[in-house]
Amino acid sequence: MASANLSAETRTESGKGVARKLRAAGRVPGVIYGHAREPQSLSLVARDLDKLLSQIAVSSTVVELSLAGATTRTLIREIQRHPFKKNVLHVDFQEMVAGEKVTVKVPLVFVGVPEGVRLSGALLEQILHSIEVLVDPANIPNHIDVDVTHLAMGHSLHVRDLVLPEGIEVLSDEDATICAVIAPRAVVEAAAAEPGAAEPELIRKAKEDEDAK
Repeated sequence: MASANLSAETRTESGKGVARKLRAAGRVPGVIYGHAREPQSLSLVARDLDKLLSQIAVSSTVVELSLAGATTRTLIREIQRHPFKKNVLHVDFQEMVAGEKVTVKVPLVFVGVPEGVRLSGALLEQILHSIEVLVDPANIPNHIDVDVTHLAMGHSLHVRDLVLPEGIEVLSDEDATICAVIAPRAVVEAAAAEPGAAEPELIRKAKEDEDAK
């Protein structure tokens, strides 16, 4: 389980005007919520938050939030960014409770070089980069390895093929394709350009059109 530390302050005022003042002062408005607590408005140092977000996998990292003299284990659930400047406008934290499973997205890490790439000059197409799982907060994996070593050209892996740590329930579609080993585009184009492929069909169609006149 990956974890990180961050400090925050509680605030009693809310609204767009308050949020603008906070951002002008180099801070970011936020909120923490959970089934056992009322939503609480927060204020965070923008510089510290930006540094944290650049170093973690947001969807699967437990953030130890220092708040009012105590530390609360949380997950970042939503980050709102400016559409052009991309700076953080607001962040939501969910408080975690011991023994209560949470839904998180865990990154996939592809391991090895596929057989089709090594022997046939094929390409590995990565389709999914994370999966959604239900897991105890204490057992959230940093990532899930995907062994692609034995994939030949034309073969693929699906969510159901993953080897998962114990205690993890997959919520993503088990039939979803994670990756595939495909022929290089040049090979596909060359095959399509071979004589006798599409051209005869066009000639036949033209002849049928003439007969219909």
